[in-house]
Amino acid sequence: MISPDQLLRSTPSGLYCPPGDFYIDPVRRAVDRAVITHGHADHARAGHGAVLATPDTLAIMAARYGENFCRTQQALAFGETLSLNGVKIGMVPAGHILGSAQIILEWKGLRIVNTGDYKRRQDPTCAAFEVVAKPHVFITEATFGLPVFRHPDDRGEISRLLASVRALPNRPHLIGVYSLGKAQRVVRLLRDAGWDRPIYIHGALEKLCELYVDRGVALGPLEKVKHDPASKAGGTDFAGEIILGPPSAFSARWGQKFKDPVLGFASGWMGIRQRTRQRGVELPLILSDHADWNELTTTITEVDAEEVWITYGREDALVRWSQLNGRKAKPLRLVGYSDEDDEG
Repeated sequence: MISPDQLLRSTPSGLYCPPGDFYIDPVRRAVDRAVITHGHADHARAGHGAVLATPDTLAIMAARYGENFCRTQQALAFGETLSLNGVKIGMVPAGHILGSAQIILEWKGLRIVNTGDYKRRQDPTCAAFEVVAKPHVFITEATFGLPVFRHPDDRGEISRLLASVRALPNRPHLIGVYSLGKAQRVVRLLRDAGWDRPIYIHGALEKLCELYVDRGVALGPLEKVKHDPASKAGGTDFAGEIILGPPSAFSARWGQKFKDPVLGFASGWMGIRQRTRQRGVELPLILSDHADWNELTTTITEVDAEEVWITYGREDALVRWSQLNGRKAKPLRLVGYSDEDDEG
């Protein structure tokens, strides 16, 4: 059997496939050929020569960076494969955000699966994670790769938000969400919990919410908050309403114009009290688009690869857990990958 690093190896520019002559998620510099797992800026950047990704990820990159974000682009749908210089490339859902994919590489009998970022929770805004069993190498993220990270039920967190709205009807609820993935997921969780009133959004969320709707994700009525949020369309204040926006907007002039708001933040990092205090969050909502510790270890067990490579986060604890459970494992120590604006 050939060595796995003959098919895929870590370089300063990211994971590189020598026989195929392409990179996976190179973000430190533009490259001639890139295979992209998903549209977050810490994995997808403009300026590459050729980009291969799912149709949804290509649409997201075009919305964020403009139609000419690369010289040429090629879409690969889930379940399809193609061959590049003798390397077979396939994509299956990662469950992280719309269009997110695990990359499957096959060459000379060797099979490697790279998850990119992923989660295992049910999420109607994207295709669910698909287990690809028994590859030779499984490359997993480790954003929340410490035993302390065990995320609560999503529906319970949304119930806490709605309970706060009911208990404090005279105050608007400003919830910090990241524009790609988290915003749309929070909207759907609210809809599924029975909130059918308009949800107000910062203008920074509008384009990507429209893209999700265009790609078939129902979000219900959304209304953009005008530049001056002192009043909404009906001429009254935002008491009792839910407003979503990027966290940075709430400390800026835009967010400071709301009257006595309840400040919330939807992120996996809200389980850390120090981060909650640093951001002045009154209503922390632990909602993550990444796998927690239990989901990471369950996934490694279910995939049952001969070797596990761990990256994008807290690598050492997951490497140690894998070794204690009889699996060959190593950290990749890739540089330049972190959550988009510390998103979790």
